Amino acid sequence: MAEAFDINSLNEAQRQAVRTIDGPLLILAGAGTGKTRTVTCRIAHMVDCGIDPHGILALTFTNKAAAEMAERVSGLVEKRAARKMTVCTFHSLCVRILRQDIGMLGYKGNFSIYTGGDQTGLLKRLIMEFGARREKLEPGAVLSELSRVRNLGLEADDIEDTLIAAVSKAYQRELKNQNAVDFDDLLVLTERLLRAYPTVQAKWNGRFTRITVDEFQDTNSLQMSLLRQLVGPEHHVCVVGDDDQSIYGWRGAQISNILDFEDFFPNPMVIKLEENYRCTRQVLDCANKLIVHNTGRREKTLRSNKEGEHPVRLMAMPGSDDEANFLADEIDRLRAQRSANWEDFAVLFRSKIQSRVLEMALRERQIPYRMVGTRSFFDRREVKDMLSYLHTMNNPDTDMHLLRILNTPARGISSTTIANVLDWSRENKKSVWATLVDLEFLAECSVRSQDSIRGFCDIITRFGTEFELSERHFVDVFSDFLTDISYESYVGKSCKTDEERQGRLAAIDDIKVALRQFWLPGHKLHDFLAGISLDDERDNDDIEKKSGVCLITMHAAKGLEFPYVYIVGVEEGLLPHSRSVDEGNLDEERRLFYVGITRAREQLTMTYCATRMKYGKEEKCAVSSFIQQIPIACYDYVDYDALMKAPVSEEVQADFFASIGDLMGRFEN
Repeated sequence: MAEAFDINSLNEAQRQAVRTIDGPLLILAGAGTGKTRTVTCRIAHMVDCGIDPHGILALTFTNKAAAEMAERVSGLVEKRAARKMTVCTFHSLCVRILRQDIGMLGYKGNFSIYTGGDQTGLLKRLIMEFGARREKLEPGAVLSELSRVRNLGLEADDIEDTLIAAVSKAYQRELKNQNAVDFDDLLVLTERLLRAYPTVQAKWNGRFTRITVDEFQDTNSLQMSLLRQLVGPEHHVCVVGDDDQSIYGWRGAQISNILDFEDFFPNPMVIKLEENYRCTRQVLDCANKLIVHNTGRREKTLRSNKEGEHPVRLMAMPGSDDEANFLADEIDRLRAQRSANWEDFAVLFRSKIQSRVLEMALRERQIPYRMVGTRSFFDRREVKDMLSYLHTMNNPDTDMHLLRILNTPARGISSTTIANVLDWSRENKKSVWATLVDLEFLAECSVRSQDSIRGFCDIITRFGTEFELSERHFVDVFSDFLTDISYESYVGKSCKTDEERQGRLAAIDDIKVALRQFWLPGHKLHDFLAGISLDDERDNDDIEKKSGVCLITMHAAKGLEFPYVYIVGVEEGLLPHSRSVDEGNLDEERRLFYVGITRAREQLTMTYCATRMKYGKEEKCAVSSFIQQIPIACYDYVDYDALMKAPVSEEVQADFFASIGDLMGRFEN
């Protein structure tokens, strides 16, 4: 039996939204204002008012969001009513419509849906047929450009690059010949079908009498056009979103859909949810003062009755290492002091280049963490290569690391030779390294393979000895080693774009930086490797579901919340990002900062550095211009040097002596 919701448990704005079941309706739901509860209660109220649940449609952007909404609605209505509703993504809805009516467009109803691998394979063949391989045209570039124009409501003919346009048109023809569609087709063809065939449109208008769209600020032009075809003449449509959280313009989202809603649907009711249940008053003051500087936004002011214990902090740091070390130390301390969980802490960053130093600081203290929104620095191919080389030089008998770099870069050791090495090592119960230096094994190899293997072993032995002696700075030894194997040249040649090349070479520089910071005369390579080795748990690809401190990009943080939030790198050029400034997207960058601020439930700390390592070079930094738009009364300014010189607080002293007591107790036992 479903639990009936208590409408009196909602605030006045939420109650008004729930009771407004005829549209059009625009619910402006600010961050942390109970949007999902309001939407699900409104759907349940429709059923209570006698609206046939078979005609209720709720659209979301992800399968996860759709499942969560369906589950919450099913807890508020009878199961039979919940089963009749349609709660799904835009793409799922389009599949349902096309399965019934795609025949009008010349397809058969049993069409196939091409996804990543299928699309790439088809495009590779077409690129070869067009002779475009000589132009180094990649399938990804074609798909990206074709998707961009189609989601703007344009066609392949509108692509400026004539070669990409020609390949795109051939790709679309071939898909249709194979009775197949891709993900963009699902939206494009459904919109075309409803617009071109009034009888089909009337059928689906009658099927869905009440339509709700969540996260409306993230819709693009094509989705808006599709929605207009779906909504019947009575305009019973409700959209829910927040223009202040529109941060996906770079992938096609049109903020104008929510700002100009009245232009699409006549005389809508507009209800603002402004009562924030997530953040403290201090955090909201910062967010409100920042976002008012955006032009053309729908005016709203979030408010909270939650008086926080901790002020918002803005901290000035000398450099990114100091920033990372401070955060790791404080997180470690606060977790113990406040009986918190690692998962209560989140570190938000604008650019993936910031992640390496943060990961290093957490690993050094054995603090568990998870990466969300970007790959771990230690999962990058070039980083794994370099660490495998270092592991092999430290201990050549580690087969896993040696096999990774045995022919990387290519040095004439073929896959057949490697298979023979593995067979020999198993039969003779030797490590791969011991097999490579075994004269009996080498005698079975070709002269060319022998030379290649000896060359590899010589390099590993020579530089491994240098590391072991520890007479030269590690970074100098490593730089000479990379030059010897032409690794940086190999990386550069394997990149498809200048941006990829810059990013991968920067990762190499980051390893050099780590070696430079670690080395002192007498320090050993195995100590460096022990400090940054990947543990078994982090090798799992499903890292986003693991426990630990959350290291997360600001874009990926949308929709999430944490008790303790650190926003690092609040600097001009990072936030706002220099590329966004050049492209005139300053308002979206401000919205991104606003989203970051409003993730904090209890405490917010923002940091900026005087200098930061960027792509292997130390650059001077200036605090973000956004900070100048937040009155200084809204936050406490903390200088790192002054903080380090300040006397230790009683709280920290008590925590220190308690930890000593625990340690002594373990020894006594």
